[in-house]
Amino acid sequence: MGTDIHAPLGQDRKARPQPAGPSRFSAGTVVFALSVAGLLGFSAWTAMAPSGLITTPLPAPAEEAAGKNQTTDKADQKVAVAKERVPRTSGLSGARVEETLTDDGNVVRTYKPGGRTGSGPLIIEAGGVGQDSRTAAFPNEDLLEDTSDGKIPVIGLDGTRPMDQYARPWSGARGTRIAIVVGGLGLSQTGTQRAIRELPGEVTLAFAASGNSLPRWMQEARRDGHEILLQVPFEPFDYPENDPGPHTLRTDLGDAKNLAELHRAMAKTTNYTGIVNFMGGRFLSDADALEPVMRDVASRGLLFLDDGSSAQSLSGTIAGAVEAPHAFADLQLDADLSRESVLKKLDELERIARRNGTAIGIASAFDESVDAIREWCEEAGGRGIEIVGVASLADIPAKQ
Repeated sequence: MGTDIHAPLGQDRKARPQPAGPSRFSAGTVVFALSVAGLLGFSAWTAMAPSGLITTPLPAPAEEAAGKNQTTDKADQKVAVAKERVPRTSGLSGARVEETLTDDGNVVRTYKPGGRTGSGPLIIEAGGVGQDSRTAAFPNEDLLEDTSDGKIPVIGLDGTRPMDQYARPWSGARGTRIAIVVGGLGLSQTGTQRAIRELPGEVTLAFAASGNSLPRWMQEARRDGHEILLQVPFEPFDYPENDPGPHTLRTDLGDAKNLAELHRAMAKTTNYTGIVNFMGGRFLSDADALEPVMRDVASRGLLFLDDGSSAQSLSGTIAGAVEAPHAFADLQLDADLSRESVLKKLDELERIARRNGTAIGIASAFDESVDAIREWCEEAGGRGIEIVGVASLADIPAKQ
């Protein structure tokens, strides 16, 4: 044969030695002959083809690609329009939901099947636990109830609780877990802004119900990944000498007024997973006053965090009785307000967590506390500690 057609690119094929043989034709001669024969055959066929059979020239490669792109774009537009026209609804659309208030104050919901209105395809959106970070600053309207005070939390008709919807996701690993709650936000613009900006998103933030611009601060905190709580004032033993602030829940107000104050506080903002007390030694030790509040908090799908400041608190006992999600702070981190002292308390919190598996620490949004917590959290991950939202550590009593 003639030239080696497998010669590497750039190599002079003519310079390669030719094997001896009887053939009188080179590869180039064969290719030329086949090309001429093919051209003559195609010309003869076109000459004999019926009139009009070959009338449209084949498109050039660039024109063909452009045509395909136009077709694809039109198809994508049709799909987008179709998706836009398909209605969306929740899984309970068409169902008849009836609520009955029992003598003991519980609400019984009955679900009955019903027909959906309209015809054609329908996209049914299923609810889930947690919230997409891109929409975390916006409340789920299905979990809000309109009242004279504003919108307050409620369990959705599909059973979704605010404490699940707004909880910060965590790894699910059963290692050492610590929740750190920083309270008092909303009272000082500078302090609130600094805490939201500097504390890592794993830290839970508690907003005072008497604070200012809470919806604005809530949105900033949620966009930065924080789980949030609502801090409600409760009556201390030395009230009114020691006054937690306006709308304090008190043992002498009665159930109706205390619940009214609670709902007024709840309406200050949205997207929180639960309630945490501010002060409240006397109120938390009074079972008659505390029980209706704990029952209402639980019925709205919220957790109750006891800040651990009162040794006589009955919140854990009552939470078990009314099946309320409950958590208890193990340590006050900044009773002694200095960076070094807060760091020591955080180390103590770590020892508790390693012994028990989990621990909760609580502090206020002072500069010293924020600095120490930020520094400690930056190093905790390297020691195998996961900082989680407080909702993931709430104890949910089993139903009897």
